[in-house]
Amino acid sequence: MKVTEHIKKANGKTLFSFEIIPPKKGNNIEELYNNIDPLMEFNPPFIDVTTSREEYVYIDKGNDLLERKITRMRPGTVGICAAIKHKYNVDTIPHILCGGFTKEETEYVLVDCHYLGIQNVMALRGDSMKHQQYFKATEGGHTYAKELVTQMNDLNKGKYLHEVVETNYKTDFCIGVAGYPEKHLEAPSLQTDLHRLKEKIDAGADYVVTQMFFDNQKYFDFVKAARKLGINVPIIPGIKPLAVQKHLQLLPQVFKIDLPEPLITAIEKCKTNADVRQVGVEWAIQQSKELLQAGVPVLHYYSMGKSSNIQQIATAIF
Repeated sequence: MKVTEHIKKANGKTLFSFEIIPPKKGNNIEELYNNIDPLMEFNPPFIDVTTSREEYVYIDKGNDLLERKITRMRPGTVGICAAIKHKYNVDTIPHILCGGFTKEETEYVLVDCHYLGIQNVMALRGDSMKHQQYFKATEGGHTYAKELVTQMNDLNKGKYLHEVVETNYKTDFCIGVAGYPEKHLEAPSLQTDLHRLKEKIDAGADYVVTQMFFDNQKYFDFVKAARKLGINVPIIPGIKPLAVQKHLQLLPQVFKIDLPEPLITAIEKCKTNADVRQVGVEWAIQQSKELLQAGVPVLHYYSMGKSSNIQQIATAIF
């Protein structure tokens, strides 16, 4: 079932969902299942599965020589989606990236999703590689998420790349995109970023999931501004509980987001990361309660592969 159909079927009730990271190459999928199992009692209608682009690794060849190789350390997003869908009978949403993939590779991934009965996809530009200061499109790939949405929507119309396929069979993807309550880190202004979001919706996107935020007013203002601009699709808030002390510096630096002063003060008083984790849980619970009262369609949690804190939050909310 499509995300938009799940929301409509809920008839105003707020749904619970979360996002997981595929295991690294060589790891057992059972570890992933062990983190999903405790969250299934909250009946998530869908689970997001992230995608990682290629990266460089260095192999020690001896004699102080290193060989640089390019690889994907977390492959198999579509396979993970199929496995989760089969094991838990829940819809899954693979993240599809511009970065690291050609248009042809993207088409192959989307065809696989269609064959596997995966109806929902998340279209993202993705990050630059670690050695790049700015994002650079893969040769033969997309530069912007809007272009990726257009390719997905074209498949929904039965239009394949290079027009080499004539068919009456069409995909029927429900397309999600990212929104940024405090603007994308590369956007010159929030208003400019909202116009970019509108372009993704106009290209065929069906719903929005926001980047993490820690001040709910940022989300409420973002939704209000989006509606004023004519963005009328569901806007799902994304929530990430703080878990370690270094998040105070890391999250603002990487995502260019602000942390509320009361949260900063509470974290700075913590003596251990276990204390930080509990503060993060309590803050996320209060965020969730306010968002729930506001009638958001879904509360979507960034689990980062660990479920214990998400379980605590969901127990208090659902």
